[in-house]
Amino acid sequence: MTSFEDADTEETVTCLQMTVYHPGQLQYGIFQSIRFFNREKLPSSEVVKFGRNSNICHYTFQDKQVSRVQFSLQLFKKFNSSVLSFEIKNMSKKTSLIVDSRELGYLNKMDLPYRCMVRFGEYQFLMEKEDGESLEFFETQFILSPRSLLQENNWPPHRPIPEYGTYSLCFSQSSSPTEMDENES
Repeated sequence: MTSFEDADTEETVTCLQMTVYHPGQLQYGIFQSIRFFNREKLPSSEVVKFGRNSNICHYTFQDKQVSRVQFSLQLFKKFNSSVLSFEIKNMSKKTSLIVDSRELGYLNKMDLPYRCMVRFGEYQFLMEKEDGESLEFFETQFILSPRSLLQENNWPPHRPIPEYGTYSLCFSQSSSPTEMDENES
């Protein structure tokens, strides 16, 4: 037998590709600590945290508007399934996390869809999962988008999420201004 025949079969690895955008990404260096385009291999047991605290977070944003820990991603395997999935959890007490159209408050979590838009403040993340076989590792890959992902991917328009508050799902019946008498309340 040759060494080729004796070699272990190479497993494919689940990869979470994250295309990111922030309107101030060039002038403020918000993503300067993130290595773009390279795949990073991580143990499947690791909880990956995103935020501004480099002592706690694996991926940091150079922005004081971001919470020390903004959100986390954790890999898991559903019961009776061989496919690995991610769950996303909002770790910010100040800002809601929007996953597609679902609002996650502090400590709320959900399964991450195969392809989804994650937003908070002016941050936009297009997250796309590529399935793999390995249960030991997963990979992350970041891509920097030069323009808004909402426009580029024809996502429905959204209202910005206030820094201190939640995304409001209330909409006015009329989209035009309403005239009121100054004595009306």
